Amino acid sequence: MNAHDPAQEPSFRESVDLMFNRAVALMDLSPGLEEKIRVCNATYTVRFGVRLRGALHTFTGYRSVHSEHMEPVKGGIRFAINVHQDEVEALAALMTYKCALVEAPFGGSKGGLRINPADWNEHELELITRRFAYELIKRDLINPAQNVPAPDMGTGEREMAWIADQYRRMNTTDINAAACVTGKPTNAGGIAGRVEATGRGVQYALREFFRYPEDVAKAQMTGTLDGKRVIVQGLGNVGYHAAKFLSEEDGARITAIIERDGALHDEKGLNVESVRAWITKNGGVANYPHAKHIPDGAAMLEAECDILIPAALEAVINLTNADRIKAPLIIEAANGPVTAGADEILRDKGCVIIPDMYANAGGVTVSYFEWVKNLSHIRFGRMQRRQEESRHQLVVDELERLSADKGLGWTLSPDFKEKYLRGADELELVRSGLDDTMRAAYQAMRAVWHGRDDVHDLRTAAYLVSIRKVADSYRAKGL
Repeated sequence: MNAHDPAQEPSFRESVDLMFNRAVALMDLSPGLEEKIRVCNATYTVRFGVRLRGALHTFTGYRSVHSEHMEPVKGGIRFAINVHQDEVEALAALMTYKCALVEAPFGGSKGGLRINPADWNEHELELITRRFAYELIKRDLINPAQNVPAPDMGTGEREMAWIADQYRRMNTTDINAAACVTGKPTNAGGIAGRVEATGRGVQYALREFFRYPEDVAKAQMTGTLDGKRVIVQGLGNVGYHAAKFLSEEDGARITAIIERDGALHDEKGLNVESVRAWITKNGGVANYPHAKHIPDGAAMLEAECDILIPAALEAVINLTNADRIKAPLIIEAANGPVTAGADEILRDKGCVIIPDMYANAGGVTVSYFEWVKNLSHIRFGRMQRRQEESRHQLVVDELERLSADKGLGWTLSPDFKEKYLRGADELELVRSGLDDTMRAAYQAMRAVWHGRDDVHDLRTAAYLVSIRKVADSYRAKGL
């Protein structure tokens, strides 16, 4: 493969297939089972009309189901003008492997609507979203037991609330209607911590990586996250939360933020909140007063740093720039930001890539928690929180009584008492569950990465772990 010929670049769909092939070549699956796992089961294409601004507008949408080894199937709905069937099917495949890797009991699915959300006002977007949802719901392509969407690029809590309401209108007696979609606002059946979940998952993934000095050494680094220079590409929901948590809680330095209209750079570290506020107000990073603005944002992907976090679009690291990427560690917060060709070049250079399938699985993990919450009809922590607090109070009271009786003069620091006595609320339980999930999934990948001589990277390890789990599910079904 000529490293500088973009014409030879595989598409996103081909990249996923290439990486799948690389993994199954190291497995002993029967050809029939291998093919069953590879192919996309079904894709539904819908073209529907909505009367807007005095005229009828036709929109094209997709819902793709990759694998039903477990049901319901799960995956986001994206609103983007360049959505097409191949991309949706590749993303659905990635969802299958992602759910298997983090042990969320779902098959993989994905949806897309070919639309630029910026072209329409809120009321128009609601009409379009509800009509798209209607087309999917009446075919059970949105259903708590069969197919559960979530937000993706161009969609968020607002759109999920519209979809959930549309489902309720069409299924008035379904007591589990709230579970038809995740990523809803908390006042509409959502869960605390869902908005931050994918970015939080990126943070937990990096923390877990840095717990193993030998893994850090493979990325030509030492030490902890503290002081590491981080470049973030895309300050959307995922990039913003990842950058915020890493800088505020782990001592990382966000040295560059890349956006559509260029990049901001400051070796001392950027204030993530301040940059976010500027982008929200001005629509971009241009003219931001507290850092150097670089008009050619893409060039900053190639800047010196310790950790590169591509958190926006697929294929931003490709055959045209891979050999100039200097980051020794890349964590894929977006889906498919490194193409298969670039992946090869970076691996040859000794760059460690924490793959998308694992790195951005925080979203689907917390979506799973939200789905369970909706089916159980009770928020996490409601039953046990005060009971935990009263049991902890017993211990504190007993310690203080002993101190007084024996004249020991002990006093418990107020900070300890406050922290120890507080029972976990929903947000803390969600974060705990996410942290546990990211740690367990990393350890499963790591065992393969270090335990097999023929596996040299985390991506292949991730595919091996997840394909094995999907294969086991199909075998258990008698296939």
